[in-house]
Amino acid sequence: MPYKIDRLSIVFKMMSLVAIVFGLVTIKAGGMVLFTQGEAHQAAGNYVPFVLWFNFLTGFAYITVGIGLWLQRSWAALFSLVIAILILLVFIALGVHIYAGGAYEMRTIGAMSMRSIIWMGIALITFIIGRHHSRSAD
Repeated sequence: MPYKIDRLSIVFKMMSLVAIVFGLVTIKAGGMVLFTQGEAHQAAGNYVPFVLWFNFLTGFAYITVGIGLWLQRSWAALFSLVIAILILLVFIALGVHIYAGGAYEMRTIGAMSMRSIIWMGIALITFIIGRHHSRSAD
């Protein structure tokens, strides 16, 4: 019997790689600012501490979800939705911080926008795929 390519598995694998790479980059970038006094720390400028800490810590969650997606675990879809919601809440808190006159960098807004789009996309796609899988199993 010839090998059949499962398109849904490929989608999960691609999303998992995005999540894992994004998590590794997030941890490295955040860690360089949080735990060093070198170039990365200086270049960070007016970073917002609660956003930086949130992003650094959720980098580990990105990797966890990426592994779950690779293994096609059902909890990964729910966890990706939780991540997306938390990112949006922190983005709102950043907006409040800015509105109150707090210092910030424009690239923080760009980074939070990118995070929001990526994780809303992952959550939406895993939800759609999960629904498709459960219907086809019936």
